[in-house]
Amino acid sequence: MFANQNKTPLFDALKEYYKKQVIPFDVPGHKHGKGLKEFAEFVGDKVLEIDVNSMKCLDNISNPIGVIKEAEDLAAEAYWADHAFFIVNGTTAAVQGMIMSVCEPGDKIILPRNAHKSAINGLILSGAEPVYIQPEINYELGIAMGVSLEEVEKAIVRNSDAKAIFIINPTYYGATSDIKEIVKLAHQYGIAVIVDEAHGAHFSFHEELPPEAIELGADMCAVSLHKTGGSLTQSSLLLLKEGLIDPKKVKTVLNLTQTTSASYLLMSSIDVARKMLAVHGDKILTKVLKLSRYAREEINKIDGLYAFGKELIGSPGVFDFDETKLSINVSGLGLTGFEVYDILRDEYNIQMELGDVFNILAIISVGDTKESIDSLIESLKDISKKYKKQKITFNKGPILKNPEVIISPRDAFYSRKKVVKLEEAEGEISGESIMAYPPGIPIVTPGERISKEIIDYIKFLKNQHSLLQGTEDPYVENIKVLGV
Repeated sequence: MFANQNKTPLFDALKEYYKKQVIPFDVPGHKHGKGLKEFAEFVGDKVLEIDVNSMKCLDNISNPIGVIKEAEDLAAEAYWADHAFFIVNGTTAAVQGMIMSVCEPGDKIILPRNAHKSAINGLILSGAEPVYIQPEINYELGIAMGVSLEEVEKAIVRNSDAKAIFIINPTYYGATSDIKEIVKLAHQYGIAVIVDEAHGAHFSFHEELPPEAIELGADMCAVSLHKTGGSLTQSSLLLLKEGLIDPKKVKTVLNLTQTTSASYLLMSSIDVARKMLAVHGDKILTKVLKLSRYAREEINKIDGLYAFGKELIGSPGVFDFDETKLSINVSGLGLTGFEVYDILRDEYNIQMELGDVFNILAIISVGDTKESIDSLIESLKDISKKYKKQKITFNKGPILKNPEVIISPRDAFYSRKKVVKLEEAEGEISGESIMAYPPGIPIVTPGERISKEIIDYIKFLKNQHSLLQGTEDPYVENIKVLGV
């Protein structure tokens, strides 16, 4: 990478502040941990001594001109972008910032329906009108993949006045779309390409990983550095290539929703994680890939399990594949992914990223070791011996199809609503989102017609004790629909 990537200007400034032992008469009120002793005793005094507020020597995220700006510029350089913005409200804020930077009320945006709830909420905030494209579906695995270039082209030709196209790179399960050709096509129509790269923060730093979207010409990317890059939870980056999108507008939009009291713990972790990836990423990610490949090889020897990977490249919706997503189809065990997820957590003390009807997912990242991988492999071997029964099959394909959009998410959000029993909501227009989290992809969103398949699927997820959210009713017995 570049010589100056060894620098950590924000982290260095924070350490210098710590050395000075400043007497604080500003916020936060715990005053270097003295007012929160029980917590300080658990996490360590130093953590709270560097939990500070904006000041001249530490710059300000709302208008960075000092060490935050230096750190952001280094991040931009590391990711081959023209600008980088530190995000401390999670990648949700970055995704919403992207949409609000390119779309005004009534503008069209093309996006796959398997987008994260943050994108749907971005439609509500911006007033943009969604044009959904159907992601490719692997019915054997029971998951949505990326989008095909053909589907993207159809959507663009029919909606050439769209302001942006929103792409996921990669999907939760590791599939990527043909970003380079999508960018080429969209730019012919003057359409910006914005990318949810929440699970691709590591892509830029190893040649055996899929390319990062900014390198392929995308205009803006939201990158969850905390997910796969090693920074603290809730810390992310928004990357921008100049051209179709004004960086000054992006800054203004981010300041609408992002906190003015940004955590220096979060921001300095971005600074250090960026340095680690830029300087040592090739070595670190070589190890990560070695662990991922070893895990796949061993898991695929276990009766009833299929850890899918790069062999899917070339199938519909899989232009490339991120091997660090250890996706395991468990239907051959005669169990659902929800069940295996719970068994691993409750009986083996192993926390997976998610479980769905057919699969479980482990994220292999910069912090994993062979010991942790071996624990997972041995636990899965034991589960196969103890629990395997007849292969399970579900006909849940229809739920992966795009629901019918009746009105925009924003109009539905602000419309008058009534509460009905979930079982009685067939044919109604939803006034709320419902999703299993993780992964946080809505089953139904405001403005969409509620079908029998949707109701049946939600009831199935409830029976599987999946973590559902989005409705005002915490138990999802009722749902708000449009009407009085």
